[in-house]
Amino acid sequence: MGTQSIKLRVNAFFGDDEIELAFPDNWDVQESLMAGHDRAPLTDDEMRQAMRNTYGAPTLSEMARSATQVCILFDDIPKPTPAYRIVPFVLEELHAGGITDDQIRFVCAPGTHRPLVYSELVAKLGQDIVERYPVYNHSIWENVVHKGETALGTPVYVNREFASCDLRIAMGSIFPHGSAGFGGGGKIIMPGVSGIETISYHHANRRENTGLGRIDGNVFRADLEDAARIAGLQFKVDCVMNNKREVIGLFAGDFVEEHRAGVELAREMYTTDMVENADVLISNAYPDESQLGRAFWCISRCLREGGDVVVVTHSRDGQNLHQLSGRFGTEYGGRGYNPDRGNPALDKIGKAIIMSPIMAKYDLPASDKVQWCKTWAETLSELIGRHGPGTKVAVMPYAPLQIPVEARVPAGVAD
Repeated sequence: MGTQSIKLRVNAFFGDDEIELAFPDNWDVQESLMAGHDRAPLTDDEMRQAMRNTYGAPTLSEMARSATQVCILFDDIPKPTPAYRIVPFVLEELHAGGITDDQIRFVCAPGTHRPLVYSELVAKLGQDIVERYPVYNHSIWENVVHKGETALGTPVYVNREFASCDLRIAMGSIFPHGSAGFGGGGKIIMPGVSGIETISYHHANRRENTGLGRIDGNVFRADLEDAARIAGLQFKVDCVMNNKREVIGLFAGDFVEEHRAGVELAREMYTTDMVENADVLISNAYPDESQLGRAFWCISRCLREGGDVVVVTHSRDGQNLHQLSGRFGTEYGGRGYNPDRGNPALDKIGKAIIMSPIMAKYDLPASDKVQWCKTWAETLSELIGRHGPGTKVAVMPYAPLQIPVEARVPAGVAD
């Protein structure tokens, strides 16, 4: 029996490598590529021009002329943002406005995730930045200041270092999100550099009209944008990416206006024609591999009742800690922990195989349908034992970046 194969990217930030998956040649393997697959990245000149073509705000160099202290926020490793690609142009604008290196500091905005360590800061920003500038981690537990309340009653506690500066900037990316519609924009403030009181209240009370790709009428997003305005975010830079995490669109300015402009391109680039009623779904968690739940959304869209799903994740540090909804003991967890929540996506499947060389028992979804396999050989053996000739296979090669044409998939992935 012959074989056919596909290649998947893995190890975001720490190699961005390719692995090859071989299938029996009598299986029907269909790979779903997003519209922006392999779109050419922006050149330096195009990045520079995009920084200056701002939305709803003066250029950063103009804003810098009256500033004395600058804080630049950046998102954490689970977010696919290639911040190292964006930061040189942010600094270029600041220096053009008269800001010197000793007036600048960086703060990682991990929200409810854990702080970053040195190797991760270097992977995110570049070694030169980490060596030249102070780079701090935000803590949701302390060193936050109260700035007010949103119109919907969310108390706004924000990072003290960020609040102390008179020019407050952030870098991020626009990619699908199950609650906020798309990441990016003001989400880097809430939950990025907010306190636990802000995050827990918002997440518990603002769930109306959410959904993957949904922006209009999304109360979750409206409230976090209100919080970002109250916190004082003045300038945001967001990128749209191709399948290799390369920047194919850059948007700068007011965090709402640039975000909406970026969402238009994101919808176009991330839209994917989906395979339906597949016997087997291969869903790759790249480039958000430390949150494998990001790869679950397409189960209900692609898989037939009783079919099998393989979630591929190669996160070198395993799955990401979530301080709000994670489990911290046998029967207890963070403020948002719900031991009965389960995962509705798993209800319709036959088996879920988590294919990862690194995994902790704690990180596996709590279901008797879930099996952990370390290699593709082991995974394929399981699949062949359950499926025969003519098996229809749907492959989502970078599920966290992909959206269906209608972009109205229910929420249910991690924040």
